[in-house]
Amino acid sequence: MTLIELAPPVAVTAGDVPAVATRPPASPAASSVPAKVKATGSWWGHVVLTIVSFLSLAPVAWMYLTSFRPQDSTFGDPIFSTLSVQSYRTVFGQMDVPTLLWHTLVMASCIALGQLVTSLLAAYAFARWEFRGRSVLFLAFIASWLVPFQVTMLPNYVLLSQLGLLNSLGGIIIPQLSSAYAVILLRQHLKSFPTELLDAAQVDGRSSWATLWRVVVPNLAPSIAALGILLFISAWNEYFWPFFVFRDASTSVLQLGIQPFLNSDSLNYGAVMAASGLACLPILAVYIIFQRRVVNAFVRSGLK
Repeated sequence: MTLIELAPPVAVTAGDVPAVATRPPASPAASSVPAKVKATGSWWGHVVLTIVSFLSLAPVAWMYLTSFRPQDSTFGDPIFSTLSVQSYRTVFGQMDVPTLLWHTLVMASCIALGQLVTSLLAAYAFARWEFRGRSVLFLAFIASWLVPFQVTMLPNYVLLSQLGLLNSLGGIIIPQLSSAYAVILLRQHLKSFPTELLDAAQVDGRSSWATLWRVVVPNLAPSIAALGILLFISAWNEYFWPFFVFRDASTSVLQLGIQPFLNSDSLNYGAVMAASGLACLPILAVYIIFQRRVVNAFVRSGLK
């Protein structure tokens, strides 16, 4: 039987243990430098945003303040010295504001809705279907977006004249029923749409038309709504094309109804500002109510 001798315990001293490198604590000055830099950058960013906001809002505020001043003291007296609604009485007396407002609402709504429908169909085809010449055709859409409006203005005017659509809302709406910008934006959203949902809809036997309206549109409702608001604002602010189509400003849209007050012989600044303020009120209300959707549309399109 073999005896196993156990070694006696060895005493370990502090000198035998290897030293562990420790990082010295950071000084308060070194740790506070990034925070100071971040705070300074944030402060300058707020200053720049404040200046830009003031430059953007100053003309709008001046427009409404001028509309409440008498005509004989538009530029003479201080701003808040005298306030009057004389300019608004002049506008409602010389303009058929309800009719012009209704025409503008119909025009902007039809253009925005038409552009949404056509752009959604085109974007779905570009994002979902594989066909020969798809990339070339999409580049053609982008190229059409870069073509100035003045290039297509005369051919559209001649075509409308031959169709008898001049001096009518149809002449303004029909040439603007498609938007290359909307096609590009919706295509980017559809490119990032989960293909599993589309494949599941195809397995269930749904057609492409049913998949688009029952699967894609409900899931892209926030983006489509935000794009619709942008298209509506753009159509509402349209001035040059209605001016080119309509011959009688009194039966056209609200933006053209301002022309009678722009007479070179007697320019009524108060009435011009009052009419411009009335034209801006609906679109400002729409933007204030739906501004979150508009901002989210830009953020999502940038991230995708």
